[in-house]
Amino acid sequence: MDLRFSDEDEAFRREVRDWLAEHNVGDFAAVEGRGGPGHEHESVELRREWERVLGRAGWICLGWPKEHGGRGATLAQQVIFNEEYVRASAPARVGVIGDTLLGPTLIAFGTPDQQRRFLPPIVAGEELWCQGYSEPDAGSDLANVQTRAVLDGDEWVLTGQKVWTSLAHWADWCFVVCRTDPTAAKHKGISFILCPMRQPGVEIRPIVQLTGTSEFSEVFFDGARAARADVVGEVNGGWRVAMGLLGFERGVATLGVQLGFERELRRVIGLARANGADRQPAMRQRLADAWIGLRIMRFNALRTLSTMEGGAPGPEASITKLYWATWHRNLGELAVDVLGPRLELDEELQRMFLFARADTIYGGSNQIQRNVIGERVLGLPPEPRAGA
Repeated sequence: MDLRFSDEDEAFRREVRDWLAEHNVGDFAAVEGRGGPGHEHESVELRREWERVLGRAGWICLGWPKEHGGRGATLAQQVIFNEEYVRASAPARVGVIGDTLLGPTLIAFGTPDQQRRFLPPIVAGEELWCQGYSEPDAGSDLANVQTRAVLDGDEWVLTGQKVWTSLAHWADWCFVVCRTDPTAAKHKGISFILCPMRQPGVEIRPIVQLTGTSEFSEVFFDGARAARADVVGEVNGGWRVAMGLLGFERGVATLGVQLGFERELRRVIGLARANGADRQPAMRQRLADAWIGLRIMRFNALRTLSTMEGGAPGPEASITKLYWATWHRNLGELAVDVLGPRLELDEELQRMFLFARADTIYGGSNQIQRNVIGERVLGLPPEPRAGA
């Protein structure tokens, strides 16, 4: 694995930096990178406008093939863009679910008609998407979904409940994993349906988190309708599509996220120096371990990405998710121990500590990641199933 960037890559980096310096100004600059995890409710309309600015300049969907509206950027260029984007403190993206999840899934599994209808508005930053996967009884065990879709003429009628739906308040569309054959085995009889959010029969109830904010929502489908043609992949064959989408979730954006982690760590180290906590040998060792861990995280992510040019990451990407989620949760605990009761006065780090607890759950819990690594990477026997 060569971690050096080519001259062409460095020229691309300068192009990205120059564009961000020219356009991330005024109200956009005032956002100062806000809007990421734990802050997704902030400045939404301004960030929607920023999404359209990015779209007009061709900075959305960098890695998509050019025939689908992307730039066909290399993985190295996508890494560079995400890193420079975070360094510039540009507003957090509101269209990331369409860009990094739904779009690549449609390119891989969608029909030409679906691609023509849904990809251009994502590239332009005009339509936002949310993910209808988790349910009260189907989180990590996604195959247990109970939301149903019944065909009625040329439309699917959806009934059921989804939970922990990020950005549901603002999304125009949702890709919903539904049960379309209730008599089939768990992993069969599931379809991947594209459903408009702004219609009768869709109710959104925000979920208030520990941080006091509501990035996630419950979504209730009660007779909501989706076009018959808007099933991605085969009817009752949606499990393959749903799993394919999760592969794209472990993409290049993780390198940008890690730069955000680095800022948080620098802040914690600075506070430890200011209050003398770094003079305690045990605390100094924990700070050093956190610094080392962040470097390991970057190198492992780059190693994983180096194997996926032209496709989605393999199951090895679960190592990256397990690692960064655990590291970030531990950073929150480190911040608590550095500041002690004074954490109550530091809203930013307090929010980080609280929200980081969710890192080890969303996007596949730590337990699920360990199962994937054990079974699909190491080839260990499957975990015993209940009733087996």
